[in-house]
Amino acid sequence: MTPAVGRIRQGGCLGGSVSSSVQRRLGTADAVVLGLAAMLGTGVFAVWGPAAAAAGPWLLLAVLLAGVVAACNAASTSDLAVAHPESGGGYVYGRERLSPGAGRLAGVAFLVGKSASAAAAAGVFGSYVLPSAPHYASLVAILAATALNVTGVRWTSRGAYALVGGTLAVLVVVIVVGISGAGGSDPAAAPSAPVPVTGGLLGTLTATGLLFFAFAGYARIATLGEEVRDPGRTLRRAVAVALGVSLVVYLLVGIALLVGMGADQLAQETSPLVALVDSGNAPGLGVLVRVGAAVAAGSALLSVLVGISRTGLAMARRGELPRCLEVIGPKGTPWRADLVGGVVTVLLTVVAGPAAAIALSACSVLVYYAVINLAALRLPISARSWPAWTAGLGFVMCVGLAVLLPLAQVLITAAALAVGWTACTVLPRR
Repeated sequence: MTPAVGRIRQGGCLGGSVSSSVQRRLGTADAVVLGLAAMLGTGVFAVWGPAAAAAGPWLLLAVLLAGVVAACNAASTSDLAVAHPESGGGYVYGRERLSPGAGRLAGVAFLVGKSASAAAAAGVFGSYVLPSAPHYASLVAILAATALNVTGVRWTSRGAYALVGGTLAVLVVVIVVGISGAGGSDPAAAPSAPVPVTGGLLGTLTATGLLFFAFAGYARIATLGEEVRDPGRTLRRAVAVALGVSLVVYLLVGIALLVGMGADQLAQETSPLVALVDSGNAPGLGVLVRVGAAVAAGSALLSVLVGISRTGLAMARRGELPRCLEVIGPKGTPWRADLVGGVVTVLLTVVAGPAAAIALSACSVLVYYAVINLAALRLPISARSWPAWTAGLGFVMCVGLAVLLPLAQVLITAAALAVGWTACTVLPRR
């Protein structure tokens, strides 16, 4: 059900007359860059150590499997985004193709997962920019990103161009240093209690779930369904291009880390990209990687916060979040939803560190895509550009990978989703 364009809502939380339609002003390149800003962000600087500890020498297989899951999910996402070209992503797809409850679950999973992802990005930014007081730098980054989003998505996309370009440049340096053997690990800096490497099939699948966190940014593209020109062409192309670029980059980075450090040493590192280039024959490049990590985290933060507000906008339009969040300001953005997303991210940043935030995000996002794949199975043949088996495979792999994550992460995610789903069901009725 597509909202009427140009509809005017009277009142809201603070009163006044405002439009509730979002302007269509983004092209394919804008959507690709916003997706890359989310995918080439926090994960590439934070997820390799835990993934290597789980997969061991099978790390590259885990990257490929994560790419397969992402491709299946991307196929379902692009078909659904064309069928429902409006803000909201999986929340809209689940509601329209399955049931209001399924859509509500997808919406809550997205909000929980992406809020945690934004908090993780802010935490990485703070730890690299101001290690002595990371929370202060994290909060400043969140406030700046929220201000850009309120100003308008055009500004966010322009900023993302520069940020994605800088991140790619830093990753190219890491790839060259690792593959050429110019960098390496410093044995003196290795921890006294090595992290055990799991390996095997279960370990590889656990690593796949963790690495999928790094791929999941293409959901950001789907939430732009109401803001892109020619959604039928733009969304499919943007999702495919962004996913393809990210898969190639992650494979190359994984090869560089394994060649330069080895699986055992990689598993011990909390900042493996810095460790790779900050010793051996390339010590000065560590500063560049630290700057790149801050740039990438800022890029991801900008992109993810926009996706949070657009899903909040879609849920508010259907009364499952406060109606005041559907207000569109003079700049053509849901500024109240932007502000609320910023506040939630601030709270998560204060109470949880980057590692805990990544764990919560990974499990929540897998649940979100499980709903999307089920919704894609309900599309008529005429609305598909991909066979139905891709959606079925995506659903099975999402559920399986979510269950195989560490038990503590699964339980925390289940509790958060249950509380959020109940609140969105009960509170509007009251």
